[in-house]
Amino acid sequence: MRLLRSLDNLPADLRRGAVTIGNFDGVHRGHARIVERLLARAREVGGPAIVFTFDPHPVRLLRPEAAPPPLTWTDRKAQLLDELGVTAVIAYPTNEALLALTPDAFFTRIVRERLAARAMVEGPNFFFGHNRAGNIEVLGQLCQTAGLSLEIVQPLVMGGQIVSSSRVREAIASGDVDLARQLLTRPYRIRGMITHGAGRGAKIGFPTANVAAIDTLLPGQGVYAASAITPSGTWPAAVNVGPNPTFGEHALKVEVHLIGFAGSLYGQPLEVDFLARQRSIQPFPSVEALKAQLSQDVAAARRIAADEPADDEDSVG
Repeated sequence: MRLLRSLDNLPADLRRGAVTIGNFDGVHRGHARIVERLLARAREVGGPAIVFTFDPHPVRLLRPEAAPPPLTWTDRKAQLLDELGVTAVIAYPTNEALLALTPDAFFTRIVRERLAARAMVEGPNFFFGHNRAGNIEVLGQLCQTAGLSLEIVQPLVMGGQIVSSSRVREAIASGDVDLARQLLTRPYRIRGMITHGAGRGAKIGFPTANVAAIDTLLPGQGVYAASAITPSGTWPAAVNVGPNPTFGEHALKVEVHLIGFAGSLYGQPLEVDFLARQRSIQPFPSVEALKAQLSQDVAAARRIAADEPADDEDSVG
């Protein structure tokens, strides 16, 4: 995977190719359609297939109060795009100077001078430049004047609706990770650090890793089947997103039970792929009733994870 965060001293083999520009948050199937055409254009011009994206999302600087939680962090986004076959991802630092560029200046400096692009691929709702003044028509004129080809890829429609990052975000926020899986190229993943919890899970036979410092959108409250990716391997998992009403706790937490794992993970990073939602959060009349339900949750999560195609990481458990 080639992830660059600057256009300074850009290697020659990353110039004179096909370029697409966008946020690519989540890397959903609509993005995959754009990448498919990007690869075709790159082959035609005999150059690299480059995805130019922004870090952070421009709206975080322009309207931070309106910025939605991201679906992917930059390294994960690059990994997903790499799986689709792109040559390199350029996660360009978003700053006021970049956002102040007019559409013409952005096109000249970034597309023509730095990337020396010979072809571009975009969706019909592409905007660029200061105040989003540049649209697909403006881009078409600039490409024509500069002698670049421009291919406009129509949005992908699934279930009667356009596949978009906003639609994926709505599905995840509502807990519908099943729909999100259909819209994304991979199951939805979060990451965080494992911290100390109350230790109740271990006392009743279901130890959990408490995950904090999550920097992407959290799925809606519920119990999920998942895969947990640790530094030492990948494990089937049952995940509780929400409070523990049986014990009178109301704080929202993310607790991951790694099925078959024994050992300590405190202070280590953990990534979680959400595979399916199993049930809602609910109080139980007794600890024994809770344990009986957790046994069912774990058995179901194990089955669901076992049916999941192997990813690039090593799987155990």
